[in-house]
Amino acid sequence: MRRVGLSAAARTVASVAFVSVAIASAALASSTAAWEMTTFQDFVKGKFDGVALGRDGRLSLAPRLDTLFASGQPVIWSVAEAPDGALYAGTGHRGRVFRIDPDGKSTLIWTADHPEVFAVVVDSKGVVYAASSPDGRIYRIENGRATEYFNPKAKYIWSLALAADGTLYAGTGDDGRVFRITAAGKGEVWYSTGQSNVTGLMLDPQGRLLAGTEPNGILYRITAKDKAFALYDSTLPEIRAVAPNADGSVYAVALGGALARKVKATQSAPGATADPNAPADISVTVTAAEGDLKPVEPPKPAATAAPVTTGAVADASAAPANVEKSAIYRINADNTVETLWSSKEENVYDIVASAEAGGPITFGTDVNGRVYQLSADRRLTLLAQTNEAEIIRLLSRKGSLLAATGNMGKIYSLGPAGAKGTYESPVFDAGGVAQWGRLRWQGSGSVALRTRSGNSLHPDSTWSDWSEPVRDGKGSAIKSPNARFLQYQAELTGTGASVESVAAAYLPQNNPPAVHSVTVMTSVTPTTSAAAKAGGSASSTATTPYTVTVTDSGDAATSAATGTPTQTLSRAASQQLLVSWQADDPDGDRLAFELAFRGEGEREWKTLKRDLHETVYTMDGDALADGRYFFRVTASDREANPGASAREATLESSPVLIDNTPPAVRVLSSVRSGAAADIAIEAADSASALRRAEWSLDAGPWTAMAPVDGILDSETEQFRLHIANVPAGEHVVTIRVADSGGNAGLAKVVLN
Repeated sequence: MRRVGLSAAARTVASVAFVSVAIASAALASSTAAWEMTTFQDFVKGKFDGVALGRDGRLSLAPRLDTLFASGQPVIWSVAEAPDGALYAGTGHRGRVFRIDPDGKSTLIWTADHPEVFAVVVDSKGVVYAASSPDGRIYRIENGRATEYFNPKAKYIWSLALAADGTLYAGTGDDGRVFRITAAGKGEVWYSTGQSNVTGLMLDPQGRLLAGTEPNGILYRITAKDKAFALYDSTLPEIRAVAPNADGSVYAVALGGALARKVKATQSAPGATADPNAPADISVTVTAAEGDLKPVEPPKPAATAAPVTTGAVADASAAPANVEKSAIYRINADNTVETLWSSKEENVYDIVASAEAGGPITFGTDVNGRVYQLSADRRLTLLAQTNEAEIIRLLSRKGSLLAATGNMGKIYSLGPAGAKGTYESPVFDAGGVAQWGRLRWQGSGSVALRTRSGNSLHPDSTWSDWSEPVRDGKGSAIKSPNARFLQYQAELTGTGASVESVAAAYLPQNNPPAVHSVTVMTSVTPTTSAAAKAGGSASSTATTPYTVTVTDSGDAATSAATGTPTQTLSRAASQQLLVSWQADDPDGDRLAFELAFRGEGEREWKTLKRDLHETVYTMDGDALADGRYFFRVTASDREANPGASAREATLESSPVLIDNTPPAVRVLSSVRSGAAADIAIEAADSASALRRAEWSLDAGPWTAMAPVDGILDSETEQFRLHIANVPAGEHVVTIRVADSGGNAGLAKVVLN
């Protein structure tokens, strides 16, 4: 049988297995495309400065954001308003309490012996109560003088609440107790929650005490000593804040990251010391329930450890991916509970409700210190962005909203809409160097857009400068240099300025395809196979099997011809040569292939087939004469790109040995002496080295034989075969020699 062999060099590149790679569906990679931003989810990934974002994806001017107070500390944990309009702020990590006058003038009134002041409240007479941690006390600050008011003998004092009659309540940890304090040094355990920490306290409109806890996220309503009702058991571990609603219901904010646990773990770390300048431990992610928000930037690594962290940094072990990190609940007067909003990525720390029933709620998050507003019909609006790490506390004061932040600890005031604001888009990745087209947008009022571009993922000094502003929303050429990444900045000025959608046209650079491998192999297939369908030719030789029929009379079957017919052994199958390759296109373009070959020593390539879309080609194994050949695959994306921008790639196979001719085996001499026989043989092949030689006596088992020089490695070899103990009578010795292509040549010797 004829066979096609592969050289050793070819086998190092070509796999013996046949692999067909599916080509990606056609995509017009070099056709004009557009980067469009039209929805809330699109715009929320950007950076806001004086710009608000509505649920309908509309950018408009945000409430004016003014810095009312900068503490110089990493975090402001608590803010309380006095009857005279002054604010008192407790900070970390040096445990300070500041007074901020209505005009913004600030004074340091007390520095605790402990690093954190988690809670501050002010009574109707302007007396300040501040709780320090860890292992701290509750202090009474009046006329600039601080005295110890009560020692709950607890590790942490997380929360304080004042009743109308001046009774002070304190929530503690690690013991999870609520204390009722009526005078200096006079207090008692009002309720033991059985939890580790009481993280939030509030008196509802009926004067009942509400206590949020950790780690089971239970909200209790405490009506008397040792008497409480569990209003809600959240699926999240910590009830962080509780706020009253004008209609008698209450709002509760729950966290999955468990701030209390995070603070304790950090403080208990070996060698932890207070660093007044240590930055907060921040996460930067955002999402929302019901599709309101989508993820933005991936979380950045936490900053260098400080003794505590500013706000709820999610504990990875407590808040796995795709699990809620925070939620806002409304507990109605009949104790039914509604989930108004939830997030799998964003932490919410505090909430304030409108003074009017049915009004919106406002809450602060840890994504660049953002302030959101949620209407009664659950339409979400991004009101403002402080660009701090997180908003820890919110306070409504005389029609304005105050936001206390972490990293750094500041208090911002949100007032009426500002006169000017900017929005900076997320960075767009064109996938490769692109040619920029025109910038279009829809909006109203005074709007100007600028662009910049670069080839690094994050804008840095290698990026271009911001372009000159363009004001024609119907279309203006993008002046930024061609590059892979693009960003725009929208500037809104004056009443009525808004942006609803932005689109930037671009022409992507067409990337060349890649051919990863070329495989050449043989297969034996019936001559009626689909070889011709793959583009090759199939042998027309019939595949009639060889049969011998013997009758019960011992005669052979009759034949139409006279005499005894000679049966011809036909090839039951046609030898096929298969060339396959692996290729792809980074742009997903549909590829067309051309397959060519050339023999060793030849200069020009001969085309076997053009415009192939499959990654395999089958041809008749007899189509090429013996010798070494190279096969070349050319992949082109011309069908998906205009001619000038079409790209191609080629790959050549290693030399492939095709050997269809068996060796010539010649008997030089044959001598029988007694019971022994000596035979001299010569075998030669014109295409490849000989690889196997063997002999058989009377069609018996094959026995290997060695050449005269001992190594079977040349195109021509000499053999000396000695057979001992040959039985008397006539015998047939068959000699078989095979070459590297597996082709076998035979000769026979008759011993008499």
